[in-house]
Amino acid sequence: MAHDLSPTARALLALEAIQNTPGITAQRLGDRLGVTERAARRYVAILREADLPIESVSGPYGGYQVGRGLRLPPLTFTAAEAMGLVMAVLEGHRNAADPGDLVGGALGKIIRVLPERVAGPVRAVRAVTVPPPDDEIRVSPELTTALIGSCAAGRRLRLVYRTAKADRPMEVDPWAVVLRHSRWYLLGWSHTAGAQRVLRVDRIAAAELLPEEFTPPAGLDALRALEEHLSQGWRYPVEVLVEATVRQTSYWVPRSMGLLEPADGDRTLIRATTDNPDWYAGRLAAIEASFRVLGGAELRRATTALGRRLVRAAGQSGEWSKARVVR
Repeated sequence: MAHDLSPTARALLALEAIQNTPGITAQRLGDRLGVTERAARRYVAILREADLPIESVSGPYGGYQVGRGLRLPPLTFTAAEAMGLVMAVLEGHRNAADPGDLVGGALGKIIRVLPERVAGPVRAVRAVTVPPPDDEIRVSPELTTALIGSCAAGRRLRLVYRTAKADRPMEVDPWAVVLRHSRWYLLGWSHTAGAQRVLRVDRIAAAELLPEEFTPPAGLDALRALEEHLSQGWRYPVEVLVEATVRQTSYWVPRSMGLLEPADGDRTLIRATTDNPDWYAGRLAAIEASFRVLGGAELRRATTALGRRLVRAAGQSGEWSKARVVR
């Protein structure tokens, strides 16, 4: 029970809360400890009396944070946390079970310092993990680290980008590195193309840091920009009117499927492009509101074909167009 804790225990809990939530206010710290704001400040004073560098953050949303010079205790995991971490690494990296691999070696170091009761089950899972097939898309951690570093430094890059036809040299202002659906992308401005570009990191053959600096767009939402970019530039146009608000439609239609624009009467207009109208029609079928395909012709044909298949699968008789399917 929180009210049974000693002042020392509460002070240690206060230190943990400040470490985990830099900038935490005295009021929120008190709520976390189950005490008043004044008492929370007293526990911070106890930590400072013990020569722990607890700093006050200024500003309207100021609070507390751990300053430099604090030696943190060893990292600890529960059994479930350790297993979850190892599973995520094994699922996401082909050679994570190989101690000679860069990521596999790092994973091995973590396992070696875990208590035996935690490390035992983790080692067992690692030992029976089957690597993905050889054609699995691989991304170099060293390259990804360099790309992220250039984004943070605001430095231009000269890249060699592999395409189906040839390797292309490019000069790019890298804005952000984004992981989406287990694939890494570099979002930025291509000076070679004079346009925003999304590049697959696994296709970047080389990256050279250039002296030119840049400032990324203000208020950049990297994931949103990536998904909106991926929804455009394909072969066939898409225009769909949904009988639901933009907020409701966003539950069924991710940003990577198209731009969602408000239309009259609390409806939503989806604008996009696709190389696979059949796949797109299948995704539209998951929308739980009425919708109508306004364009283009390929998507209309794909939606019609899907509607017929669904009616046949349901064993309905009569004209398929009389059923409650999208035309």
